[in-house]
Amino acid sequence: MSTTSKLQGKKVLIVDDEADILEVLEELLSMCDITKATTFQQAKKALETEQFDIAVLDIMGVDGYALLDIANRRGITAVMLTAHAFTPANLRRSIEQGAASYIPKDEIGDIAEFLVDVLEAKERQQDPWESWAKRLPPSYFERRWGAAWQSTDKDFWERFRASLKARRTQRKDKE
Repeated sequence: MSTTSKLQGKKVLIVDDEADILEVLEELLSMCDITKATTFQQAKKALETEQFDIAVLDIMGVDGYALLDIANRRGITAVMLTAHAFTPANLRRSIEQGAASYIPKDEIGDIAEFLVDVLEAKERQQDPWESWAKRLPPSYFERRWGAAWQSTDKDFWERFRASLKARRTQRKDKE
């Protein structure tokens, strides 16, 4: 089954304060039922009044973390999309606050694949961060942030990697 067909008809909220990013997302996700928001207030209203299969939230410019909190309370799966907030601290915050993924805007061309990974993990009741870690391995972040990018929060990243490994092991044991 193709990526396009897996997303066909899915209701997706895309939030970004940059109109050109929304246009690109709308084109890349043309198989989806898209709702766009360019402001925090528009996105907040949509999240509070509609149900979505997934929400793509920019971090900067629209208070993405406040929107993530709303999405979490409503049971709406959310992924964070960012360029300017692409930092180890924001990656950690996204994980801790319950985002299902953290997508750098320079990977926007693969947005459909990221969303399918998240939706499939949700269907299988698995952690979406497992597929994310395969799609964006540590070497990706080392190229962007340097080899020691995890050293500031070493304990957190060790626990994160260990939890991913433990879940993979548990799943393999069940199979």
